[in-house]
Amino acid sequence: MARFLKAGESQNQKNLNCHTSLQQNIQKMKQLFSYGLNKDFSMRTLKLRFNQKEACLFYYGSIVDGAIINLNIIKPLLENNGDSVGNIVSIENIEEVTDFETANENINSGKAILFVDGDKTAFAMDVADFQHRAVSKSENESTIKGPQDAFTESMNTNISLIRKQLHNSQLINEGIQIGERSKNEVNLIYIKDLVNNDILENVRSRLKEISTDSVRNIEVLEQYLEERPYSLVPTILYTEKPDKATSYLEDGFIVLLMDSSSACLVVPVTFWSFFHNPEDRYLRFFYANFTRALRLLCFYLTLMISASFVAIANFHSEMIPPDLLLAITASRERVPFPLIFEVLIMEIAFELIREAGLRIPNPLGPTIGIVGALILGQAAVEANIISPIIVIVVALSGLSSFALADLNINFTVRLMRFLFIIAAGVYGMLALTGAFLLFFMYTASIKSFGIPFFSPMSPHFISSEDTVFRKPIKKEIFRPSFLRPKDLQKKAKS
Repeated sequence: MARFLKAGESQNQKNLNCHTSLQQNIQKMKQLFSYGLNKDFSMRTLKLRFNQKEACLFYYGSIVDGAIINLNIIKPLLENNGDSVGNIVSIENIEEVTDFETANENINSGKAILFVDGDKTAFAMDVADFQHRAVSKSENESTIKGPQDAFTESMNTNISLIRKQLHNSQLINEGIQIGERSKNEVNLIYIKDLVNNDILENVRSRLKEISTDSVRNIEVLEQYLEERPYSLVPTILYTEKPDKATSYLEDGFIVLLMDSSSACLVVPVTFWSFFHNPEDRYLRFFYANFTRALRLLCFYLTLMISASFVAIANFHSEMIPPDLLLAITASRERVPFPLIFEVLIMEIAFELIREAGLRIPNPLGPTIGIVGALILGQAAVEANIISPIIVIVVALSGLSSFALADLNINFTVRLMRFLFIIAAGVYGMLALTGAFLLFFMYTASIKSFGIPFFSPMSPHFISSEDTVFRKPIKKEIFRPSFLRPKDLQKKAKS
């Protein structure tokens, strides 16, 4: 109880309005930001030339550009004449602040706050300079053709990358504050004359309903926004490619960005969105559809090949040609484990190698290759732990999973694969078919921000015909109608 009372007192102190007395404002700011203890919290007193009043500037030295403060704020205020602070300083974004809560949020966002003696209104000036890396290539969504740049951890840089590709005055960047103790801003990016207002309001309300101390980045936000947190099936698209995000914006989707995240979220999405690659738009019609067909084949192989092998070899051996059946039986003659156990050992070994390969330091990378070759290769076969046919099946399953570029759908497939193997080991193809139908029905019941997950195929909607396969780009006339965009038809009608 004492903790809650203390937190309540602290909140009330922050909500106080600014005073007219400069000394009272200074004391309050010192108290709020632990001046003296907080080494990077800076305070600078000034005498303004234009009205001969005392003033005080507050900011965090570690997240602002000191040169801009000196040249664009302090120097003009000390030397120039004018009728107001806003006309003297040469800062683009100046916001008037009347309470300490807003002053607190602004300083934490990298702004400088100027209090003037006798004035109840302070001035927040944007001088933020958060450190971030330069724009580089995407590590997780590689493409051969098309733009190579990827999002960085800087919000302004990310918005700039989108605006560089989409020159549209209707492109809106709307900020919503979330978090109780650490106020972080989520930026909703959408095209005002395309986006459906109901979906936009749905996203806004979900963001405003988030009640927690802090949401640091987009990866954490994704988990707060999901409708079904225990579901294996993702309903939000995560991408680090600005060109991919822009193509969704052009169709009426909504993109979410946050500082300190090198990716964005796209909502709402459908099942087919997870198989689209930005390169599909840059390749010729036949080439793009060929790669999509490969991706869908890989989805099936990763999900079903191990389970199908277990079901057929254990319960329906008459489906295998006699020569192949004899070869499989001979290769398994000295293996002491049941077939399902053998497959599970290999699948888990493959997952271990994959996980270790991601976490291992770069200089030790070749070690994983050697260990992997020992586990999945000839040594394991010669030790009679596994049979050669299982190596082929699991290697094909694992290799296919790498073709699914989206991380979330990749995890879905990898986890569902184990459930299907167990189902196939229990009662063959009958159980496997039943498990697949249950998975299919569950997936069909999912909605992403009110949009059915298998749209536009089930239920049927008019679309751009860019769903499983796509048409030549000149034939794409409509936007996805399941989004109910304000403008359904694309202007590039031929």
